[in-house]
Amino acid sequence: MKNLTPPREMLEPIEVASRDEIAALQQKRMAWSLRHAYENSPFYRARFDAHGAQPDDFKTLADLAKFPFTTKTDLRDTYPFGMFAVPQDQLVRVHASSGTTGKPTVVGYTRNDIDTWADVVARSIRASGGRPGQFCHIAYGYGLFTGGLGAHYGAERLGCTVVPISGGMTERQVTLMTDFKPQIIMVTPSYMLSILDEFRRQGLDPRDSSLQVGIFGAEPWTNAMREEIEDAFDMHAVDIYGLSEVMGPGVANECVETKDGLHVWEDHFYPEIIDPVTGEVLPDGEMGELVFTTLTKEGLPMVRYRTRDLTRLLPGTARSMRRIEKITGRSDDMIILRGVNVFPTQIEEQILKCAGLAPHFQIELTRKDRMDVMTVHVECTPDQASSEGRAASAKELAHHIKSVVGVSTRIEVRDPASVARSEGKAKRVIDNRPK
Repeated sequence: MKNLTPPREMLEPIEVASRDEIAALQQKRMAWSLRHAYENSPFYRARFDAHGAQPDDFKTLADLAKFPFTTKTDLRDTYPFGMFAVPQDQLVRVHASSGTTGKPTVVGYTRNDIDTWADVVARSIRASGGRPGQFCHIAYGYGLFTGGLGAHYGAERLGCTVVPISGGMTERQVTLMTDFKPQIIMVTPSYMLSILDEFRRQGLDPRDSSLQVGIFGAEPWTNAMREEIEDAFDMHAVDIYGLSEVMGPGVANECVETKDGLHVWEDHFYPEIIDPVTGEVLPDGEMGELVFTTLTKEGLPMVRYRTRDLTRLLPGTARSMRRIEKITGRSDDMIILRGVNVFPTQIEEQILKCAGLAPHFQIELTRKDRMDVMTVHVECTPDQASSEGRAASAKELAHHIKSVVGVSTRIEVRDPASVARSEGKAKRVIDNRPK
């Protein structure tokens, strides 16, 4: 693999600033962000007042602990625009991700927000080894999902030539990669393995491809998967992290020269690690739930947003900003399936729409041909026990899940009373994917 370490003069000064300089900038921007949220968002004004916290209470970064948390439930409860802190005519774009109620969680961006987002994604691509003038093949999905357009604007900001192919059409993906010869690919890691299989199906040696670096995000992946991809393509594989509520992709990124965790771009996003049960702030190095406060976001500021991702904060290495380890799991029951957030309650809602199905189900996660597969095991009602009735119910449920949740699933319609019951909390998800 080529040495893709960027020369120091290519970096922004803040990337190699002292910790004191970073902290001073964070304190200044944090004070602005808390006041902006309080003065311009009725939601935050009410939340701060109820918690007994005022912007003037913030004197040092440690004072952030005095302020209340924000959660995904808050976005659902204020759907669609109730948390925004600017008039609607100042928004230039909205994105959305799926929630548990059938309604998406909506996020909005001002022109300055879009510029910031493009900047941090450009910084992330450069940290990954990408350079101006290179072709960047983007196979993240485009649309309300933040992955495709977030990567797109960042790649253009860096000065890359973007190939906006989006997801799917794997055979065509490989054809264009062979013909256009991109140096960078941005895609989910599981789909990259499907692309690898397609290279081999076509009799092509992936090590002969033009790819130098893959930037993989939107779902957890292991170092074992990194090694397989790097060996197969003779390229670097690095991790990118983000979530739509905080910004989108580009909140944190690995540096290609170390690949030892994701550097948080702390000039725009302030990280904390908390005990997921007590909410107590934990010292750097301890495992807990990742929390973010945005420092420069205008349209939808986020104050102490609980990501539910479990990790720990570590000192900077290739950059001065702190790192997070690869995400080890979540403190809630959300499933990440091929880059899409799925909740068991979403599946339950779609089952309840089907007259031929009983409200007893389990979700089974497996992996076939390198791709994660979700099978919904559900019971038919006694009057729909015929093979024709089961087939019709399965087709109906699969359609509802695809239309509302956004993922393709397998449906297994079983006999009445055949899905396992629980005397306590129902075990809705059985994860049989290889660890």
